[in-house]
Amino acid sequence: MTNVARDLFDRWERVWHEGQYDLVPSCIAENYVRHEAAGDRTVTRQAYAAELVQLHAARPNLRVVVYDHAFEGDRAWFRFTFNWSDLNTAEPQSQAGMQSYRIEAGRLTETWVTLLPLGSKWSDKQGQERWTSPRT
Repeated sequence: MTNVARDLFDRWERVWHEGQYDLVPSCIAENYVRHEAAGDRTVTRQAYAAELVQLHAARPNLRVVVYDHAFEGDRAWFRFTFNWSDLNTAEPQSQAGMQSYRIEAGRLTETWVTLLPLGSKWSDKQGQERWTSPRT
């Protein structure tokens, strides 16, 4: 794994897990292209940071548990599960997915996201300690 990718995803994890939204400009390109189930879209840094704030408000205790990843050149991918508490009942919720990224100038420039149905999770017993932990 390159130091650039490791540093980038260490910062990106702090955005997701610690709400350090001030790091968003150092993590994503000014225009971030997202390929999602609903279609392709381009968002600005500011717009995506606002989406993350809303997502965290709607999904209390949101954690992204990474089970596997790879970094090669300007590409990265992760196999992960979102875990959170239901906003109304506090019951545990989950959704598994895979995401690949294209990195340009040390920032996330483009991503492809595939999510499994709500309630899905990977069968691995536990994820990595940190998103960029060495694969075992």
